[in-house]
Amino acid sequence: MNTRVQRGTVRTTDNEVDYFRFGTGERQMIILPGMGLKSVMISAEGVAGAYRMFTDDFTVYCFDRPKILSENNSIGKMTDDTAEAMRQLGIKNACVFGASQGGMMAQYLAIKHPDLVGKLLLGSSCARLHPEAEAVMRRWIALAEKGDIDAFCDYFISVLYGRDFAEKFGEFIRIAHRDVTAGDFHRFILLANACDNLNLYDNLDKIQCPVLVLGAKNDRVLTAAASVEIAEKLGCECYLYGEEYGHCVFDEAPDFKQRMYDFFIS
Repeated sequence: MNTRVQRGTVRTTDNEVDYFRFGTGERQMIILPGMGLKSVMISAEGVAGAYRMFTDDFTVYCFDRPKILSENNSIGKMTDDTAEAMRQLGIKNACVFGASQGGMMAQYLAIKHPDLVGKLLLGSSCARLHPEAEAVMRRWIALAEKGDIDAFCDYFISVLYGRDFAEKFGEFIRIAHRDVTAGDFHRFILLANACDNLNLYDNLDKIQCPVLVLGAKNDRVLTAAASVEIAEKLGCECYLYGEEYGHCVFDEAPDFKQRMYDFFIS
């Protein structure tokens, strides 16, 4: 298992996209993570360790959001920048895993850049925001605008995770976010606003690759109904984890990555 991390930056037409990669397999796998207060780049070694079971069969690339985010930021713009970075790296027909907002980007990628996506796995994502999700986004943005990291983390943890996971790791998550800056909050707001007016649902039938949807019945962010809606539109398999898991089931459920591996390797 080769979990040694290599970091890089791709300069696109009008942006820059940071990424890291690990693994030595012949197949290509892409991770598009959910949005957070901090860049995924600081967690590179942790991500590589968590996905170590993929490293013999896949070369895994994890992409951060583009560096330059405008006030008119959108899922489409971020994905187009990421797609350009993928092409520069010689990636095509990859196994793509999108988590939460990363899943929104993954759907757009499969719709607009189908040659880049060979298989698509969506974790706790949506094709359009349901009212419950819109309410969560508004609350997140309001807390980020206040810059109160304690209140933000309390709400963040309460809606993202199942009770057991929150109790076990909640304090660690709070400690990890004590150094959050005003710039981090501003970036988060731009990422959250990118979900405004999201509607990929009407174009889902343009996705031609195999798709697997994984979610959680207790998803208090984007809702389980949003996962089911995607699967029903595509006619693909959807598996919902039980009430003990939350929105971040992809980090919580011990067999989540095995389900991913089995789908991608088949």
